[in-house]
Amino acid sequence: MKLMRVGTVGAERPALLDEAGVLRDLSGLVPDIDGALLADDGTLARLRAAAASGELPELDAAGLRTGPPLARIGKIVCIGLNYHDHARETGATPPEEPILFMKAPDTVVGPEDTVLVPRGSVKTDWEVELAVVIGRRARYLESDAQALAAVAGYAVAHDVSERAFQIERGGQWDKGKNCETFNPLGPWLVTADEVPDPQALGLRLWVNGDLKQDGTTAEQIFPVAEVVRYVSQFMTLHPGDVINTGTPAGVAMGRPDPKPYLRAGDIVELEIDGLGRQRQQLKEA
Repeated sequence: MKLMRVGTVGAERPALLDEAGVLRDLSGLVPDIDGALLADDGTLARLRAAAASGELPELDAAGLRTGPPLARIGKIVCIGLNYHDHARETGATPPEEPILFMKAPDTVVGPEDTVLVPRGSVKTDWEVELAVVIGRRARYLESDAQALAAVAGYAVAHDVSERAFQIERGGQWDKGKNCETFNPLGPWLVTADEVPDPQALGLRLWVNGDLKQDGTTAEQIFPVAEVVRYVSQFMTLHPGDVINTGTPAGVAMGRPDPKPYLRAGDIVELEIDGLGRQRQQLKEA
């Protein structure tokens, strides 16, 4: 299924994009798309049956904002430097273990919402990423099979980053990762049954129509299953938690000087095979 949330900020309603590309209203069946729903196999089965029957009311998508496809996110765990080609472009040694950092859930906005360039920023950067959405409580997982069984679905994430804040201002990466609007998510939460191999997905990102990133999850240093298993050794994952799994080559930081960092007025578009497309305009904070 392609689960969505549509409507104005703070008043989104649950929806579903059916196989014919028609937007369907789920608000008569569930209050929202969140961790509680993702952990409820019975309700998910009823949604699938309702979608297949054609009984769900159609929504008029014209002028309707697409919000983040997941409400009440618990935590966002991010994996740094997780693509071989990204490590090569930045001159970094591939890590022996996954690099973890966190993003606050309040960085999440919709896939077409405005992204704000922070005040004082000179190095705002783009990063298309595969987001993994957790659907089962996961702690101390022992195998790839257990890890993938904990995954409810996948989405497109834009891990916007301010490199000067991240690298040059001391302390943790969090300074450059948690500015407001720095995690557009969606448009869809695609359930795991529709993504048979998360290591066979193409990722692309354009800035002002110029293709900047054109990669594949096959380049991940630590595949999705290993990432979920690894993270579960250090923290408990709960339904509705999100893991951003890293970005491929092509970021501004990895390009020759003068590096083409983002500015107000720029348009960023990004997509992942089967998971949908985002578009954001940047404005000053």
